[in-house]
Amino acid sequence: MAAFTLAHLSDPHLPPLPSLRLSELVGKRAFGYLNWTRNRHKFHSRDVLDALVSDMQAQTPDHIVVTGDLVNLALEAEFAPSRAWLESVGPPDLVTVIPGNHDAYVRATRHRFAEAWTNYLVGDDAPDRGVEFPAVRRRGPLALISVSSAVPTAPLMATGWLGRSQLEALDRVLAGLSAEQAFRVLLIHHPLRSDARAKRLTDAPQLLALLKRQGVELVLHGHDHVHSTIWIDGPNGSIPAIGVPSASALAHGRYPAAAYNLFSIERDGAAWRCEQRVRGFGQRAGVREFRRVRLS
Repeated sequence: MAAFTLAHLSDPHLPPLPSLRLSELVGKRAFGYLNWTRNRHKFHSRDVLDALVSDMQAQTPDHIVVTGDLVNLALEAEFAPSRAWLESVGPPDLVTVIPGNHDAYVRATRHRFAEAWTNYLVGDDAPDRGVEFPAVRRRGPLALISVSSAVPTAPLMATGWLGRSQLEALDRVLAGLSAEQAFRVLLIHHPLRSDARAKRLTDAPQLLALLKRQGVELVLHGHDHVHSTIWIDGPNGSIPAIGVPSASALAHGRYPAAAYNLFSIERDGAAWRCEQRVRGFGQRAGVREFRRVRLS
């Protein structure tokens, strides 16, 4: 059987920001708008995003995952363009998305992502119940397990939270999947470890303890806008947890230019073989491959 190829990109922060009414600039959005107009708009390019997605599609992956932050301020006017962008990436059966903190930026529109992206979010077994987390999608030998760490937070905060009920449901889902011969991929926006108090997953210790007990084969996340690989404890060895830069980013400061990951996954006897390839913008023009790593 041929290897299954999974593509991962994250944090497109779709530019440009749409026009907005003065009434929308209250609370956290006012801080976010100032940050975008003074700083962030200089480093997120639609041309970069489009070139990255075009290169990714040329690799013909079997499935694509997007780990959040499609929009910026969760303005009502951002959700229709974000849906159109998802449709340009691929149809719902070939693309899975999860929300990031910017997609649930404020309480007033914290559920809009679920309405706009429903069939890119729902699990295979619960299409009639709407969007619920965790959600499970089976694609080839993979079980894609989506969770949501996206919650509205105070100004200047970008923390995430799963909560007790979602963690308990994830425990049950992973226990059930343990009886299947599936390569389990956990999709989450926030990294599992962070030194930045304002950007961390607040219940990461509980999630790490759950994964140490139940296990998955791979964790994919976004949020930090950098290349990242850490290894966490699982029941039968270490689990790679991998982050990726913003898919629309120009290189600036400590943040690298836009990139995405390709994972080639296949059964190897009684074990799994997984190889990571990193493609993105480097010192030269255009998208190229600049790293290949055997993970298992």
